[in-house]
Amino acid sequence: MISVLFAVLTALSNGAASVLQRRAALNVPDSEAMRLSLIAHLLRQKVWLCGIALVIVAAVCQAVALATGPIAVVQPIFVIELPATLLLAGVVMRVRVSRTVWYGVAAVTLGLAVGMAAAAPVGGSDSVPGEDWIPALVVTGLFEAALITAALGTGGNARAALLGLAAACGYALTAALMKDAMAQLDEGGVTALLTAWQLYATAAAGVGALFLLQNALHAGSLAAVQPMLTLGDALISITYGVTLFGEVLRTGWWLLPQLAGVALIAVGCVVLARSPLAAANTGDTAPAPRVE
Repeated sequence: MISVLFAVLTALSNGAASVLQRRAALNVPDSEAMRLSLIAHLLRQKVWLCGIALVIVAAVCQAVALATGPIAVVQPIFVIELPATLLLAGVVMRVRVSRTVWYGVAAVTLGLAVGMAAAAPVGGSDSVPGEDWIPALVVTGLFEAALITAALGTGGNARAALLGLAAACGYALTAALMKDAMAQLDEGGVTALLTAWQLYATAAAGVGALFLLQNALHAGSLAAVQPMLTLGDALISITYGVTLFGEVLRTGWWLLPQLAGVALIAVGCVVLARSPLAAANTGDTAPAPRVE
């Protein structure tokens, strides 16, 4: 229950942070795309700094969640960040939530419940043997390079989606490294944590993922970024959980409800990201009138 609680808090913090960062990204010139100077522009905006503060809160909550539960349980819970953020935005902005949004919320929630119940992740270790990280990091690096190369060859929402998936992969890697680092803390205390390479790799992967996310949000709309970010993070994290930490998922006919759950989540994310409430919340358009 502790891991689930802190996973939910992480999702809420990350969702709100994405909205603030998207608003800040709208004020950055297109010429700064994929440049470090983009971060310099963002650092001068209070709304972006508030988003970063929420990212830090989310990181702390995520560390607690990963230290107390399997990665294949914790990370998929983060798919609730989009519906939770939109519903919160509706309250703050005093915009009536449409039936379409509620359908999207229902699809994501039901999909998560069905998928997690069918997968039933169990077992696994808290740490990963050092040599097992080598192929994982190589494959991850190649995957990231392919996504970034493809993104640079296109523009608009296509680039945003590709960079969103690249950011998702970065965040999933960050979570896996963070869980391994927290295991060092449990086994050897603060000294073991501070001398563990996983801690510094976590920071590097997190900064890289954040940079990719800023560029994704700068390149296109939340409708293009969020589904790739949300689903990519969950699915890639499950892959890390199974391959690195030895967590076990149900197979056989259980794969059918698992796939049905993923499909429901995907449909729900797309519906929510395309809603007028999402556009009003991120600044893609002028504030929308009351949505019926």
